[in-house]
Amino acid sequence: MPIYEYHCEECGATFDKFVRSMSTPVEVECPECHSPHCTKHFSTFGTAGTGSLSLSAASCSPSGG
Repeated sequence: MPIYEYHCEECGATFDKFVRSMSTPVEVECPECHSPHCTKHFSTFGTAGTGSLSLSAASCSPSGG
């Protein structure tokens, strides 16, 4: 079940909405002002881990001799 992030054009509130199906049209109403004028935004997600992540060109290159 996807979760979408929406932004209310009337009051500026940002909120999430669970959607049962990506193919079904969804009627969205702002939980703050009850306006139907909301736009879908791309949201990012993060995960927490116990290790550290090191990003460098050397870690992506193949090792050779």
